[in-house]
Amino acid sequence: MKQYHIALSENDAGKYCILPGDSGRCEKIAQYLEDPHFVASNREFTTWAGTLKGERVLVTSTGIGGPSAAIAMEELAALGANTFIRVGTCGGINMNVKSSDVVIPTASVRFDGTGNEYAPIEFPAAADFGVVRALVDSAQELGERWHTGIVQCKDSFYGQHSPSRMPVSYELLNKWEAWKKLGVLASEMESSALFVVASALGVRCGTVLNVIWNQERKAAGYNEPDDFDTDRGIRTAVKAMSRLIEEGK
Repeated sequence: MKQYHIALSENDAGKYCILPGDSGRCEKIAQYLEDPHFVASNREFTTWAGTLKGERVLVTSTGIGGPSAAIAMEELAALGANTFIRVGTCGGINMNVKSSDVVIPTASVRFDGTGNEYAPIEFPAAADFGVVRALVDSAQELGERWHTGIVQCKDSFYGQHSPSRMPVSYELLNKWEAWKKLGVLASEMESSALFVVASALGVRCGTVLNVIWNQERKAAGYNEPDDFDTDRGIRTAVKAMSRLIEEGK
């Protein structure tokens, strides 16, 4: 039977999944696999597939934010998937994080709503250590400038970028200052939900993020071009998935 949202069935299943947010990136990512081919598309969920080390790998887009990302993981896990790597973009917060860097979260600040319907707020949104290790080893081998640590996950893009016009500006601005003081590396919109859902489902998940910009560095006067090239994260994710498949054998 086809899963309601992602439009995949048991015949399409694979244990290993790469999760971009943008459906337009699925084909691009699949080109790094052997025998890349289109599988299905419904709403924000587009799936391509291919093979790595003889294993089927799915590339399924999740859309923007935690709710749709959780749906994708739920339905892929229902078909037997157990290893997930989100590959996406982020904005830097920590002053050491520059545009074009790669961020590999060890955990995420739960500033989203989706995870609250899976686990109490006291439960951490933590990435799987084995997936993080594979991503770090891969980024290092590829010669990327990478960072590991905590990221922040939010539900509102404009709540971050235009906080002063929001009725709850007092909370958004104060918490942003807290993230900075705590050394949070970057901000994005899916990992917190994915990490919590993965814990609830008993699957493993990690994330690799391309840094587009750092608004704190811009505010401090650093003149750095924005970097929308996602290849660094994609190559890191594919190499890490290859490592995980090898380890699984």
